[in-house]
Parts: sequence; C-alpha cells; structure tokens
Amino acid sequence: MVRVRRGVERLLSGDAPHLRTCSLGLIAHPASVTDDLTHSATALLDRGWKLRALFGPQHGARGEKQDNMVESAPYTDPVSGLPVHSLYGDVRKPTPDMLRGLDAVLFDLQDVGVRVYTFVWTMALAMEACAEAGVRFVVLDRPNPIGGEKREGPVLRAGYESFVGLHPVPLRHGLTCGEMAQWLNAERRIGCDLEVIACQGWRRSMTWTETRLPWVMPSPNLPTPESCAVYPGMVLLEGTNLSEGRGTTRPFELFGAPFVDAYALERRLGDTLGAGVRVRPCHFEPTFQKHAGRMCGGGQIHVTDQGAFRPVHTAVAILAAVQAVSAGQFSWRAPPYEYETVKPPIDILWGSDALRTAIDRGASADEILSGDEAGQEAFSTNVAPYLLYD
Repeated sequence: MVRVRRGVERLLSGDAPHLRTCSLGLIAHPASVTDDLTHSATALLDRGWKLRALFGPQHGARGEKQDNMVESAPYTDPVSGLPVHSLYGDVRKPTPDMLRGLDAVLFDLQDVGVRVYTFVWTMALAMEACAEAGVRFVVLDRPNPIGGEKREGPVLRAGYESFVGLHPVPLRHGLTCGEMAQWLNAERRIGCDLEVIACQGWRRSMTWTETRLPWVMPSPNLPTPESCAVYPGMVLLEGTNLSEGRGTTRPFELFGAPFVDAYALERRLGDTLGAGVRVRPCHFEPTFQKHAGRMCGGGQIHVTDQGAFRPVHTAVAILAAVQAVSAGQFSWRAPPYEYETVKPPIDILWGSDALRTAIDRGASADEILSGDEAGQEAFSTNVAPYLLYD
C-alpha cells in the first residue's frame, strides 16, 4: 500500500526551500498535524521556520469552540505565544493589518469535501486578501476524506451565496483544498500568487483508512471518518427543526426530534434510501443544541457499502419521510444562520430554494435530485484542468 504524504510533510522535508526565509502566517486548526501528530505550528517553529502569526477558522485555531456558529476572538496562542487572528468573528477575511509583515500565508486545514463546510470559504477569502496585499498563498494539501471520485447534489445557484457557499460548486464537490484553490484562482479570477504543495501517494478512490493517516477531527462534531461519510447529506438537517445529532456521541449519524415516531419513519422510508445504507430506528437525548434534554425519536444511519452509498440522496429521502409522518410538526429553521439573516438556512445549504419547495409539496428524493447530474458534469468539465491526482 502506498504511503500518503501530506503537503505539510513535504514542506518540512525540504520540498519548498524558497519558503525557508519567508515570514509566514498559518491558517490552522486541531487537525493541522504531521504524521506523528505534532501540530503544524509546533513542527514549523521547532524546525526554525519563521512563523509569525496563526489564523483560526470556524471553531478556532485550537478547536476551542464546541458548538456551531460560535465566534472566536483574537488571542495569544498559549502554546506558541503567537498572535491568533480570528477568521470567524468580527471578520472572515484577513485584514491588511493581519497580513502586514508576512511574505506568505500557509493554509493547512483538513477539509471534508462538502460545499457547506466553511473551511474552503475561509481559504477563498484569505486568497482574496493575499491577492490584494501582494502576499503569497500556499496550500499544504491534504486528502479529501470522503474520496475524490463522486459528486452529489446541486451546484450553488447565483443569489444564494453565503459563508456556507461562496462559489458555484456541487454540494459534494470531490476536490481537495489544493484543487479547489487552483480552480478558484483561475476560473473565479481571484488571481493571487498561489502555490500548492500537493499530497504524494493519494488517489481519488482512497478511503480514509487506505491513506493510513491518523484521523484528527477537523471540527468537534465530525469526530470520525464515518461521520464525514454521512455529512454531505445530513448537514442539511441544520436547516430544519430536526436534531442532526449534535449533543450526542454520533453527530450526523443520529437524527430525530421529539415529534418523530421512529418506527413510522422506518416504514415510510421503505426502500427509498437506495443501496449501501440502512437506517435503524432509535431514540436519543441530546445534551446540547436542538431538543437538549428531551427524548428524540429518529434513526441512526449505518453505511453498509461505502461505494454504493449516496449521502445526499439518503438525507433528502429522510427529510421527505419525516415531512410525511410528522403531522405538520416538521419545519424549516428560520434565520439567522452563518451570517445570513434573510434567506432560510435550508436554502443557502442546498444552494437554492428547490429542496424546501419540493419537500413542502411532497416530492420524493428521486424527483428532487433528478437533473442535478447536468450541473455536476458541467462542474467536472470546468474543474478538470485543476485536478492534481489520478
């Protein structure tokens, strides 16, 4: 089995000697680690790199914010003593003052391959800021933990841009951060001085287990590769009054609400989920967030065949079934959500109002998802020149 080397390992081993004398900023989080689980900031400082500042995305540079949509303030890093600039608080785009004195900004976030996961949009905004300030932007690439062969869901429509989707990509986009950066820089005309230090040995077909890399959760509610596998679809529940399992030990795998009859839901789902997955009726009590301290009926997603599993289809089928069995108690969450104060959260998650209106009129998952292939194929053609692997 081929050993996968991430961008940070290549940087530390000398593959980019021209950066050795640069004053550097680092966009990092708890999953920004080397093979021996040393945080990238520590590894860089220990080897004499000129690291001058850290930048923290959603959940913070050290992962200190547990719940969703909790901002971070700037602070001094207790480990390195470096200033930490928050990119999920008063600003989401680095300011000129934050970049002053830096020759390059390193981006070393573990992404999960889903449009609504905010780290790629932190990257896009940082690229814009670096372009404006004349600072080089360097992506230390990491594998896409859900693979790079599949795309699912709709492409974001114009008018629905937000911090959970700033550019027109499918819900499950199939790219690494390095590939996304190259596409953004050229096709979306960011135009920064971009460098990507690619992974070695990664193939688009790889599962996370096949990479033989240690898993460190990139955000508090994606604790395992299994939670990442279901996330492309189950993140849609954030736009509803259903618990997506936050406040449990299996976020995004567990779902439900006090008004859901777990066994009526199982009967309604029937064979609509498709291949590679089963939903087990169950009950749970979240300790925080939606329905905290209340018994919820619902289900747990069990993926039986990763290759056949379609997480977006599964989540849409679940939403359609819950709407049908909840006797009017299912509802869409109201804004604000991720800095959007007008549009319903489900609309910016989906990338249009199509899912919400279709569920409301009783459409099936197959009906809702029909036609998405054309957008996915067009995106695949557009992004092909920027792929780095296979």
